[in-house]
Amino acid sequence: MSNVPNETEPRGLAPTLVLALGTFAVGTDAFVVAGFLPDLAASLGVTEGAAGQSVTVFAAAYAVLSPVLATVAARVPRRVLLVAALVVLGLANLGSALAPSFPVLVVTRVLAAAGAAAYTPGAGAVAAALVRPELRARALAVVVGGLTVATALGVPLGDLAGERLGWRYALGAVAVACLAVAAGVRAVMPVLPGAPPVPLRARLDVLRRPAVTAILPLTVLGMAASYTVYAYSTPALRAVGVEGTAGLLFLYGLGAVLGNLAAGYATDRWGAHRVLPAAYLVMAVSLGLLGWMAAPGAAAPSGALSGTPSGTVSGMVSGMPSGVLVGVLVLAWGASSWCQTPPQQHRLIAAAPLEAPLVVSLNSSAIYAGIGAGTLLGGLTLPSGAALTYGTGAALAAVALAYALATRHRDRDRP
Repeated sequence: MSNVPNETEPRGLAPTLVLALGTFAVGTDAFVVAGFLPDLAASLGVTEGAAGQSVTVFAAAYAVLSPVLATVAARVPRRVLLVAALVVLGLANLGSALAPSFPVLVVTRVLAAAGAAAYTPGAGAVAAALVRPELRARALAVVVGGLTVATALGVPLGDLAGERLGWRYALGAVAVACLAVAAGVRAVMPVLPGAPPVPLRARLDVLRRPAVTAILPLTVLGMAASYTVYAYSTPALRAVGVEGTAGLLFLYGLGAVLGNLAAGYATDRWGAHRVLPAAYLVMAVSLGLLGWMAAPGAAAPSGALSGTPSGTVSGMVSGMPSGVLVGVLVLAWGASSWCQTPPQQHRLIAAAPLEAPLVVSLNSSAIYAGIGAGTLLGGLTLPSGAALTYGTGAALAAVALAYALATRHRDRDRP
């Protein structure tokens, strides 16, 4: 790419690892609220559904700001942009930790979204430029891997910190982590110049390409399917008999890490049009079964990870204890949620290779638009029971599966 100097000619995956540290910080910030949502709601005097809308606000602000910031900051050297974005993210989290009321918290979440919206697309575009073409999907998976590791470690640790110290200390810890990673990126990343300025209208002309407009709605659908439940995972998992959710949040994150890495490899080898339908099928089945277990009269036992038999579901599906089943389903849910992003980014870059930074930015907007829509749906359905929330997510995953099959040959991503 033209914005990569000679010292950063395409190479292996190692240079992308530092970028993943930044996406880890971004992901921890974006998802950590799920771990202590009930405590945050009680502290600020709002319902759990209302508190979850702080995630919706973050996601909506990210979706709107991502292409705008990509335009405004186009000429800023990449290292300066990435470091500044992480500093904004850290300071915004500090503001969230100190927020005296829910409206103030919402304002700080918008500021945090601005930092995240500046960082993640830039990191993805730089990663794609730093590696050889045959490693592109795996490089994108490494960067997205920071987000998935955040779900595996950052969110459960936030859950534990929220339980032990309170949600304010948990967000304060996220702020410190963001600032520390900013210093690390500043020390390690090579100097990368910005790109020539391009008007926002010209940037959005890429949306006129049929391949791009066919791909982006699938990102929204897929992320909405997963995040209908995820922002409310603490009450949703309690509905299947789980009190301490940190272990299951870790399993979700472990599945996210494994699914993301496997998707990068599988996309390079077999193509996105095979990977994506499999992901949505797994998501629909796992959320559907969790919804079945959460239905009145069919709950899994307390302490579901212990593997004890249970309930009117008889604690078994094909001979599997219900506690083990919950763990397997949450692992599959995490894997299917985060194996979508590398193939979707790969499809977009293949469809518009000269506009790679822009299409990655638009995909990031679509990711957070989906997260916002899913969180909004989750907040609306949760008062009627977690089974409906799970069922809504499963239905959206089925729609995503149908859309993926209908549009699998609408782009240039062919093995």
